[in-house]
Amino acid sequence: QVQLGESGGGLVQAGGSLRLSCAASGRTFSRYAIGWFRQAPGKEREFVTAITYNGVSTYYADSVKGRFTISRDNAKNTVYLQMNSLKPEDTAIYYCAAKLWVQHTIPYEYDYWGQGTQVTVSS
Repeated sequence: QVQLGESGGGLVQAGGSLRLSCAASGRTFSRYAIGWFRQAPGKEREFVTAITYNGVSTYYADSVKGRFTISRDNAKNTVYLQMNSLKPEDTAIYYCAAKLWVQHTIPYEYDYWGQGTQVTVSS
């Protein structure tokens, strides 16, 4: 089992940057695929990006490709989401999620979720 906690959200102007962190408990973090999702007011939760257990493969939604970068440091039990060139439409609560998944792909569903961190991008 793993517990997740997001941090790094805040208010930023369009064109700015933020780095979110997802810190995890547990000794087997390196066996988990990690995904980032977001939910804007009145909208469904959507996939943003994910990274395999070993950090070799990453996947991105088209809406964030070239602007967002996911990475992980298994020694620190942490996954990062670097967000650049932020747009007002990136405003949402961002959640990280985990699934025990020692594969070179990412899972469709995740078992563990954090509480989320608010990202607000002003125009």
